Amino acid sequence: MCRNITTLRGLEPHATDDEIEAAARQYVRKVTGVQQLSDATREPFERAVAEIAHITAHLLDALPERRRPPTTVPPLRRPEVQARIAAREAAAG
Repeated sequence: MCRNITTLRGLEPHATDDEIEAAARQYVRKVTGVQQLSDATREPFERAVAEIAHITAHLLDALPERRRPPTTVPPLRRPEVQARIAAREAAAG
């Protein structure tokens, strides 16, 4: 398992679309080795991310509830990551 992909099943509140997409993006990066998108890789990479995110959302919906929540907090829920995202959005403005 890729260390950067966070367990999403069992989160309270449930995993968001952004969290599911982030996990899909990390998975596609890992299996393809693509870290920087180029004109040649952008379309197939983004299509794969969208498809995997879609399948992941369906999988999470189909699985029964977990008895215990995951032991790690997803990155998008961590305050320091939220602060970085807010700063980046403010700078892009």
